Amino acid sequence: MTRTGQIRNRFFGISPRATTAALAIALVLTVVASQAAQAQTYKVLYNFTGGQGGGYPLAGLTIDRAGNLYGTASELGNSGDGTVFKLSYKGSEWIFAPLYSFQGGSDGAGPKAEVTIAPDGVLYGTTFGGGSYAYGTVFNLRPSATSCKTVLCPWNENLIHAFSGGSDGGYPSSDLVFDRGGNLYGSTSYGGDLQCDAPYGCGIVYEFKPSSGGWTEMVLYAFQNLIDGNGPSGRVLVDDSGNLYGVTEQGGAYNCGTVFHLTQSGSGWSKSTIYTFQCGDDGAYPSGGLVFDPSGNLYGTTQLKGTGNGGTVFKLTSSGGNWVYSVLYPFDGNGGPTGSLVIDASGHLYGTTNADGAYQLGSVFELTPSNGGWTYTSLHDFTGDRDGANPFGNLTRDADGNLYGTTYGGYGEGGVWEITP
Repeated sequence: MTRTGQIRNRFFGISPRATTAALAIALVLTVVASQAAQAQTYKVLYNFTGGQGGGYPLAGLTIDRAGNLYGTASELGNSGDGTVFKLSYKGSEWIFAPLYSFQGGSDGAGPKAEVTIAPDGVLYGTTFGGGSYAYGTVFNLRPSATSCKTVLCPWNENLIHAFSGGSDGGYPSSDLVFDRGGNLYGSTSYGGDLQCDAPYGCGIVYEFKPSSGGWTEMVLYAFQNLIDGNGPSGRVLVDDSGNLYGVTEQGGAYNCGTVFHLTQSGSGWSKSTIYTFQCGDDGAYPSGGLVFDPSGNLYGTTQLKGTGNGGTVFKLTSSGGNWVYSVLYPFDGNGGPTGSLVIDASGHLYGTTNADGAYQLGSVFELTPSNGGWTYTSLHDFTGDRDGANPFGNLTRDADGNLYGTTYGGYGEGGVWEITP
């Protein structure tokens, strides 16, 4: 079984081969730290106990229009290769239902990313392993055509693509995202240009287009060497013009990660590096995706380094055709955010840390703009008991301001939780 330390070292074990100059850093450390007023209510919705329901969720949750939650468990299930599940709110309780249990063969194994809901309610996702070549898959799930009157109503899987580990990529761990035209975007950790310095290639960014009742993959960009970037991770962000933004967990001049931008150029795509992490006060190893604010600024996170050595929350501001990097908050601890942030209409940022917080087992936090700086509030510090520990995935926020997430560790085999304002 894969455990927390092994997952973190999946990329970190690659040796750096980096030179070149770094970009200038504009560190904004005018942050007021505030411990939680604890006005929020934390509640465990479900604790995984093994068996066909799965366990050890690495990804966050997806919410549909009816308020149902969907997620993936990276392990266990009927064959030990993970599951897709649903939580429905009925009466005064949440009802857990496994939708699909991966068999570890051609259907895939070990999902590490969220599922994405299409307008017709079909779920799309990826598995990190399995498939015809054991390099992962892209799949969709839909309910059975026949009616089902019990909680245990399995959905049917349709395989969209099995990665070969070659030019088409391998080991996908990022969430999928739709554009307005119904095309799917994502990235793979490895594969692509096999001349890359990394043992199995540095990874790709891909697109799947609907085609004659199926899907056709197009590789938009293959990272060429460690300086270019290594191991794209987190959700790819699509702007209104169809341009893409993302992060690589490693690579760059210091092998500590990059932020990149892909723009359409003629019949292909052109890539530029927005920022290269230096493994210092600016942070290192971004694995979560990016989010925009209404002004077009980008926000993201790093897992490690920063002034407290526990990772950072950062901002990239577009100015005169360039991007200015600033740190909004540095964490103290052993492991900072690994998932994407959530931003609300007031510009507040929400996220989780994996191994920071009062007990060094992770936390849920809010950053509030305040007098030119940012005020930090802890919404919950995980204790490793029934509340769980070590959240890896993204947060989900509903229209009422409730936050939802998962924990990988703690009681049982992980859990699903809610924080209400």
